[in-house]
Amino acid sequence: MPEKKYKCALCKKEYLRSADPKTDFFPFCSDRCRLMDLGSWLREEYVTSRALSEEEKADIAMKEEEGEQDG
Repeated sequence: MPEKKYKCALCKKEYLRSADPKTDFFPFCSDRCRLMDLGSWLREEYVTSRALSEEEKADIAMKEEEGEQDG
């Protein structure tokens, strides 16, 4: 039975998963792709969002006002 091939979540290259946890970077093909994806999250290039409720907006505004008064 042929081994299952996966596509890297970043570069889309096909690869076989490694049995060694130290070299298995699933869902990425390599440590390089894994780190590039992490960098994208850290630079806020990816966003998960939803509309804020009025209560959340008021809470944020209140915290911003408190910060301005402290500084």
